[in-house]
Amino acid sequence: MSQPFYVAPEQMMKDRADYARKGIARGRALVAVRYVDGIVIVAENASDTLRKVSEIYDRIAFAGVGKYNEFDQLRVAGVRAADIKGYQYSRDDVDARSLANSYAQMLGTIFTHEMKPMEVEILLAEVGLDPAGDQMFHLLYDGTVVDERDFAAIGGDAEGVRTRLAETWNDSLDLSAAITTGLAALSGPERDIPATELEVAALSRGNGRRCFERIPASQVADIID
Repeated sequence: MSQPFYVAPEQMMKDRADYARKGIARGRALVAVRYVDGIVIVAENASDTLRKVSEIYDRIAFAGVGKYNEFDQLRVAGVRAADIKGYQYSRDDVDARSLANSYAQMLGTIFTHEMKPMEVEILLAEVGLDPAGDQMFHLLYDGTVVDERDFAAIGGDAEGVRTRLAETWNDSLDLSAAITTGLAALSGPERDIPATELEVAALSRGNGRRCFERIPASQVADIID
């Protein structure tokens, strides 16, 4: 009887983490920036049909980078979980924190027990009734949750993007300034990303019950020109 090949648990976890990080790094980055009336998400996305940013519930948005089919599965699962909780209890009981905890458990289980981890990073953003209630949660491929406050960056060169955001963000940005700030952080000093390759959506406190709104490319072009 042949002896099964042994791999140390530490090496196995390291190999899975390296595999997931390489897949995520190939994706284009996105940023979320808090502004005076809410949160705006700016994603580099050349596709006209595949969305990286979507609405999860009344005041909650979802954004993902990495393998599209994998983070879209997570998006659908989040929509279903939010709908069920809102129906069983109250719409006010649906919040980004509980969804982030559910996603963390799901991603952690897959990373630990499945042969291949999910090659994704996701971001949950929730706009509050006032700026103090705004929340952003960055979830990694292994289920790690990072609580962000004023801005977040995931995918691609996230560290460089985050550094540029830290240098330019302030708490008095309006929507146009937040979009411009996010784009400048994504593009850096050496690139120029056209409006047609951007996907922009905002969670605005002034949008009524459903706060999510997509910003069309024509409006984005007017803002960044």
